[in-house]
Amino acid sequence: MKLFDVYPLYNIEPVRAFNCTVEDVNNTQYLDLYGGHAVISIGHAHPHYVESIKNQLDSIGFYSNAVQNNLQLKLAKKLGELSGYSDYQLFLCNSGAEANENALKLASFHTNKARIVGFTNGFHGRTSAAVSVTDNANIIAPLNNQHDVTLLPLNKIEMVTKELAKGDVCAVIIEPIQGVGGLDEGSSQFFQALAKVCKANDVLLILDEVQAGYGRTGKFFAHQHHEIKPDIISVAKGMGNGFPMGGILIAPHIKASHGLLGTTFGGNHLACAAGIAVLEVIEEESLLKNAKAIGQYFYEQVNTIQQVQAVKGRGLMLGLQFDFEVGPLRNALLYKHHIFTGAAKDKHVLRILPPLTITKIEIDQFIKALRSELVEKEISEPFETKVSLK
Repeated sequence: MKLFDVYPLYNIEPVRAFNCTVEDVNNTQYLDLYGGHAVISIGHAHPHYVESIKNQLDSIGFYSNAVQNNLQLKLAKKLGELSGYSDYQLFLCNSGAEANENALKLASFHTNKARIVGFTNGFHGRTSAAVSVTDNANIIAPLNNQHDVTLLPLNKIEMVTKELAKGDVCAVIIEPIQGVGGLDEGSSQFFQALAKVCKANDVLLILDEVQAGYGRTGKFFAHQHHEIKPDIISVAKGMGNGFPMGGILIAPHIKASHGLLGTTFGGNHLACAAGIAVLEVIEEESLLKNAKAIGQYFYEQVNTIQQVQAVKGRGLMLGLQFDFEVGPLRNALLYKHHIFTGAAKDKHVLRILPPLTITKIEIDQFIKALRSELVEKEISEPFETKVSLK
């Protein structure tokens, strides 16, 4: 049997990893500044994380949600304490797409409405409702396209207000910082107005924190930079540090009933052990503070590079904008300098999403490699002088 060929693959096969380093079958080491799409939050193979999963596997790895699982309660308590959402409720699932799917479904149940408002360049997953509010026609099948969705530009609150006034919207879903779209974000004024207009129209506000959450921006959730409290928060990626895991945090005014949502694998024993370990490491190693400090250091260093037109994002969720497509630059960083970075829908943006354990040493390594590649490009293809957008 062949694999279904849907992924363009680099000719690299990682077989070992530790902290911010990935090692391939040829014993070549790579600096990981992408974390497998922002999944690696506490570093590859963190000793506490590995020990927690191994110990759990010796006891029980899985049983369904038909039985008591105290690990779920422990995870929910810890997540509530660290995030500041102790009064919210937690539903556990397996991925970011599934988290957003359940968030949208719950909003429709709660409001008895169906239309969804999302935003241009947003990405929320590949399942039916989640992909329908994703701004990428290439991944939306006719089956998915039957959902009633309206996509609006960021920071245009008057357009949101006009749509919500029609009375048929169940939810507004938004990323606090757009990941795949290219690191754009709404202003604090926009987010605060958005929260108010949703409440005034009995529309649920869903914050998709799948990529930006779990400390990546220096706060536990990126929307906390804007001092708002959404009705539902979706999480995944960094939640399990590589173990498939997702969930939604649900405001107390949204009531549960048996059978309303469900999952076979969500919140299983191994997943909870992984999730608890991640939260413990985030707390004990002060990774939110590290994300903020190293993010600031990164910004200061890269801000001295003339060819970088803008530095987008916050903390350790960053994008470098150039006046050229970054594909060749990413390849050079990977194959010549052995550094993983990320791409975006905006082909001029280089994404940086390292483990939250990263230090200045790794940032300096990247800056040195980036400078050398930009110098080579400038020699072969001179850059025009650009006015800084920072």
